[in-house]
Amino acid sequence: MPPKNKNFTGREDLLTRLREGITGGKGGQVTAVVPHALHGLGGVGKTQLAVEYAYRYRSDYDLVWWVPAEQPGLARSTLAQLALEAPDLGVPDPATRGIEEAADRVLNALRRGEPYDRWLLIFDNADEPEEINDIVPRGGPGHVLVTSRNHRWESVVETLPVDVFAREESVAFLLRRVRRGLTGQDADRLAEALGDLPLALEQAGALQAETGMSVEEYLRLLEEHTGQVLDEGKPSEYPLSMTAAWALSVSSLRRRRPEAMELLRCCAFFGPEPIPRGVFARTDDPAVRPELRALLSAPLGLSRAISELGRYALVRIDDNRNIQVHRLIQALLREELGEEEQARMRAEVHALLAAYAPKDPSDAGEWPTYSELLAHLLPSRVVESRVPEVREFALATLNYLSASGNFRSANRYVDTMIRTWTRDATGPPELDVLRARHVQGNLRREIGQYEDAYQLDVSTLEQLNETVGPEHEFTLILHNSIGADLRARGDFVTAREHDERSLELHRRALGEANLRTLRAMNSLALDHGLTSDYRRSKELHEEAYERLLELADIPPVTRVIFWSGLARAVRLCGDYISAGDVGTDAYSFARQLGVDHPWTLRTARDLAIARLRAGEVEDALELARDVHGRCVRQFGLDNPDTLAAAVNLSNIQRTMGQTQDALTLVRDTMERYPRMYGEQHPFHHGCASNVAVLHRVLGDPETARGLNERSLAGLEAKLSRDHHYTLTVAVNLASDLAALGELESAVRLGRGTLRRLRALLGEDHPTTLAGAANLSADLLASGLKEEAEALRADTLDRYARTLTLDHRDAEVFLEGRHLDCDFDPPPI
Repeated sequence: MPPKNKNFTGREDLLTRLREGITGGKGGQVTAVVPHALHGLGGVGKTQLAVEYAYRYRSDYDLVWWVPAEQPGLARSTLAQLALEAPDLGVPDPATRGIEEAADRVLNALRRGEPYDRWLLIFDNADEPEEINDIVPRGGPGHVLVTSRNHRWESVVETLPVDVFAREESVAFLLRRVRRGLTGQDADRLAEALGDLPLALEQAGALQAETGMSVEEYLRLLEEHTGQVLDEGKPSEYPLSMTAAWALSVSSLRRRRPEAMELLRCCAFFGPEPIPRGVFARTDDPAVRPELRALLSAPLGLSRAISELGRYALVRIDDNRNIQVHRLIQALLREELGEEEQARMRAEVHALLAAYAPKDPSDAGEWPTYSELLAHLLPSRVVESRVPEVREFALATLNYLSASGNFRSANRYVDTMIRTWTRDATGPPELDVLRARHVQGNLRREIGQYEDAYQLDVSTLEQLNETVGPEHEFTLILHNSIGADLRARGDFVTAREHDERSLELHRRALGEANLRTLRAMNSLALDHGLTSDYRRSKELHEEAYERLLELADIPPVTRVIFWSGLARAVRLCGDYISAGDVGTDAYSFARQLGVDHPWTLRTARDLAIARLRAGEVEDALELARDVHGRCVRQFGLDNPDTLAAAVNLSNIQRTMGQTQDALTLVRDTMERYPRMYGEQHPFHHGCASNVAVLHRVLGDPETARGLNERSLAGLEAKLSRDHHYTLTVAVNLASDLAALGELESAVRLGRGTLRRLRALLGEDHPTTLAGAANLSADLLASGLKEEAEALRADTLDRYARTLTLDHRDAEVFLEGRHLDCDFDPPPI
């Protein structure tokens, strides 16, 4: 909360009406179904009324939280910070789960009233109703208060108009503010001259308290300054009385503390939210005026200047000595400067912001600082700067928003930056624009807009090649993004070919031991896994991970990506026990990123699969349920990670005999896949085959057959017949045919599939053994006893040497039943 205004006076009728409205009237409900809005002219005291309400009725609330709401991204960040201040809400640290998810969780906890059912949220300066509509917790047990200048709130919620002071309130305020030498008659004359505007009265009271000038002198100067304002024709949306009162305070400050005046001018070009005290640090940047540089180099002088501004009521200073200037005062300060000087002052603010920004926006410990700076990004017009260091700061804020999971805000900011940076462009895009487009492509892919991401990245790569060449660091970075885009499109072979070229480019430009080269190698390892070359995938993952450990200062998330990739490759090669061991170590390490970090969840999902394959079914189910629940809460249903987690969970549910639950979940997932990936994507066909398995298990092999035939045709067209996904579906289709009594067709399909599996994966791979086990049962049922017994004996021997005869697959085989092969989508 902002500090309580010790000079607050009057407003009793407004406070009474506000209390009655917000609590549902005198009849009694302490629940607000809709938020209440305060609006009015700038400077009338909307914010101060909200502050007074919070302090006056704080004993009725367990929790009060103040949300600067002018910028939606900042509002979400402030809501997310409530997770740290109120740990009883049970919301993890936003540094570990991302801003958006933490904010959503906070709002859900408030709506439920757990553990607090007496809470008050105050959204200050919410000028656009639609921009904060999704973060106003309607329907909960607490209260919501909004302050705004926008009268459109009247059509959205109940509103309480706030006007200037009544005369008696003005007089009472001035007598309280100026404690010596002011009579009631003098206060009345001042109030008349200042139009009873609270902010103007505050300015007048502060000036008189500081200087001790007489009322007569003040009124004379006020009249002179009013004439000056009229003569100069300053464009202002604010009352003339406020402009004149402000001018008097500024004139006195300029005479008494000229250095404080220079600091105030600088503050006019920040946003209206609190300015971090650390921004005003010693600097040699020539963009900062010499007089301000001198002040910033003198700590005692700077402290005196800040205190002086507070005494004149030109700024508000919080407990951390952060500075906040009313938007009305900022506007008046800017209006007295010419365009050239305004541009110079903005450049000064940009330099201060850029210098204060932490160097690593991916460091979660620095996110609170970036959140403070974000409030000033757009108001200070940082995105309009062409200074390289300032552009770098703007790009760093994008990386902060992306790293913290605030994807919606990141998308808004990156769109604004690109639009601004290209507005007057006539030639090819600048490098900063191309870097911003790369971020834009990553954000699109993160939320599942794969085609948009691909088109963006391809276009950006072409322009980077032309602008800085194929071996520039940003060009190489984008190569990895293109590979991810191709994998997301299901073009696995094309992705592998692209990443082979990319790895060679990296090796030539950066050498073997560079982190970016190792990332390119890791991407190529993913490609080999998606094209069923699991041995080569494991070799590359192992090499990349071992080389990674030789480097210094490895980003933890990078280590998790490499480590989990290695665990997945080991599992895909059929070594489930080792995969579980490696995966457990990777997951244990990943948890330091936070249990809800995307890569922690992906590592956990892979580990659940490894545990299922190794026979640890109960542990696999518990982990899969946890991952799926977290993905739904954090990302929503239509998200790549949520869909993959749903497929994983349904496979384990089927194995546990929870077939109806599994069918409900995976059928819903199958219907969602095409909306994100398209009808012909391999992941959609793989998911459909999982649905088919469940239909057969539930006694409907005809429906299963239809689904598997369509999936087989789609996968064969997209990936070829000799792909693991295709052959997995073929194994399941043969089981469908056998269940329908079409044994001849089942045997024919089983023989061809087994031959291809042996060639692709080897004779001892678990999928190959499943194909052999099923074929031996179909051969026996078809009367081909000799061939069946020979195949059965060979398969039994291979199970004994690999998975062991205690493994679930071997037990199903020994019982003469068919094994079901399922699909789990890997990360791309």
